[in-house]
This record gives sequence, C-alpha cells and structure tokens, in this order.
Amino acid sequence: MSGASSFHRWLMSEQPGSRRQAAFGRAYAGWRAFARNRLALVGLAIVLGLVLVAALAPWLAPYAPNVGDLMTTRLLPPSASHWLGTDDQGRDILSRILHGSRITLFVVTLVALLAAPIGLLVGTVAGYFGGVVDAALMRVTDIFLAFPRLILALAFVAALGPGIENAVLAIAITSWPAYARIARAETLTIRHADYIAAAQLLGASRWRIVWRHIMPLCLPSVIVRVTLDMAGIILTAAGLGFLGLGAQPPSPEWGAMIAAGRQYVLDQWWVAAGPGLAIFIVSLGFNLLGDGLRDALDPKAGE
Repeated sequence: MSGASSFHRWLMSEQPGSRRQAAFGRAYAGWRAFARNRLALVGLAIVLGLVLVAALAPWLAPYAPNVGDLMTTRLLPPSASHWLGTDDQGRDILSRILHGSRITLFVVTLVALLAAPIGLLVGTVAGYFGGVVDAALMRVTDIFLAFPRLILALAFVAALGPGIENAVLAIAITSWPAYARIARAETLTIRHADYIAAAQLLGASRWRIVWRHIMPLCLPSVIVRVTLDMAGIILTAAGLGFLGLGAQPPSPEWGAMIAAGRQYVLDQWWVAAGPGLAIFIVSLGFNLLGDGLRDALDPKAGE
C-alpha cells in the first residue's frame, strides 16, 4: 500500500519534476474525473465490448455469416439454435451482427482518422493566421455545413460509386467542418496567450507554433466532439447501407441487414430488430463515452 500511495502522491504532485510526470499526472487526474461518471463507464464498457466482439467475431459467431439454407433455416424465429433467428436467406442473424461489428468499427475508426486531423489542421490554421486565410477556409467550411450530412454523403457516394470504402470517404468529407469550427474557436482564445508570445520571441515559426503549441491544446475538444459524433457516423453509414450505397451484399453491414428485413417487419420482426438493436446500443455507448470525456477533459468543469 505504501508503494501505491507514494505513486499516487507522485502523480498528483502540484510541482512535477519533469514533463513526463506532469503528463502522467494530467492523464491520471482526467481518468479520476472520468471514472466518477458511472454512465461514462457504461459507455466505455460498450465501446470496449464492440472492439472485443469485432476482434473475436470469427470465434464468437456460432455460424458462418454468409451461409444459410433456404430449405430448412429460412426466417426461423429466435430459438436455442439461433438466438436472434435467421433471415430470408437462412443465415444466422446473431452471427451476421457479430461480423458486422467489424464493419462498424472499421467505418468509425477510419472516419475519425481521416476527418479529425483535417478539421484540426483547417481550424487551427484559420484561427491563428486570420485575415484572408481565415476567411477563405471558413467559407469553404460554411459551404459544407450548409448541407445536411446524410444528403451530402449521398451526393458524394453517388459520384464515387457504392461501396464501403467510398462510403467511409464520403462520411469523412462531410464530417471535418464541425471539427474545424471547434479548433478555430479554441485557437482564437489562445493565440494571444503569453506562452504563444514567448514562443514567438524565441523565434519559433508560425507553422511550428501551430503544430507544437496550438494543436495539442485544441486536441481534447476535438476528441470529445469526434466521440460524440460517432453515433451520427454509425447512423449515416447505416443509412447509406440501407439505401444500398454502403457495404454491398452479402456483407453483414447493419444498415443493409435492416433494409433486407424491412419487408418482413410485421411478421418476422426479428430480421430487422437484431441489427437495429445493435445500432442503438453502440450509438448509446459512444454518446455516454463522449459525455464522460467532455466532463473529464473540460478545464472549466470544476468551476
């Protein structure tokens, strides 16, 4: 216990002896603030569960996701053999949902990796450089924000062609403007701070200041917004799949599964209910996680 308590005091020291200690201390304080929110822990558990299910899907799924028997297993209700029933092709719905989690995780991860850096770069550059650069970048951002995300994504997918890769690219193209707005607002509040002026006096270039000093300070707000947007990204991807513009059959994408089950929704409700429930649970998990991260990373939360 003495070792644990000394490590705790080292992390919580108000006068850290190194940058590493200060970084670990900030991370530990953020985790303690996050852990006090029980709903945020529930959201974290759901998201970690999604990652675990996606990684272990071939071993967790009781049946092959794309193999069914039209003669014996078509549209069977939930039972001990098929926990969530089977679809119109005789395929096990639970197995398809488990394998579809990989597609969902692929979409949200790739969209975050593509859209967040673009929005962060555009927002920080616009906020710090100002003038013509700010006006030009923000007008481009306003053009993207003027259209509903799903409508704009539909337009890009229609131009690029159906497919999961094109759907990811279309969602990423329509997602970055919100992150740019947040990064610009953060940059405007800190660009005249004393430490930025000190970096300028030391001879740091404008790009170095943006990259090394401003972007790291804007990153927490962007991370929170990305996490909160995950639910919208999942719904947009499911919407594209529902319309036949996302992952193509026989891929077990949740939106496409709902589209396949819509004609049976009155009598064989389980065909669409299973993937719909999966979308609901995962979207709820990302929203709860985002709320917890917002409270933990917001420097004004304790005021």
